[in-house]
Amino acid sequence: RTGHDKKEIKEFIEKSYSYNLSRSLADIKPFYSFNETCQKTVPEALICFLESVDFEDAIRKAIWLGGDSDTLACITGGIAEAYYREMPEVWIEKSVSLLDDKLKETLILFQDKFQNFKS
Repeated sequence: RTGHDKKEIKEFIEKSYSYNLSRSLADIKPFYSFNETCQKTVPEALICFLESVDFEDAIRKAIWLGGDSDTLACITGGIAEAYYREMPEVWIEKSVSLLDDKLKETLILFQDKFQNFKS
């Protein structure tokens, strides 16, 4: 949300957190398996985002990679939404339709407070 490009984001994360983000998803996939630890999920989620062209592509890459794919896609999706600032409308509609009224209310309050938040 700060307007930095992917190269700047990658360099900042590698420097700040010592993550190796130089690997490709194609290199990771043959050796990747279920692992819920942050050390084996966060870098891979970041790489899914870095190799993506839009929100949907980021999520599809996370699912394709496998392993703990729901966690991987959740992390990737959060990053991708912040960067691309949009999700497919049909995905939003379907997701919201599955929420109960209390969660819909919480979502509305959250959006009202943070949708246009600038850090």
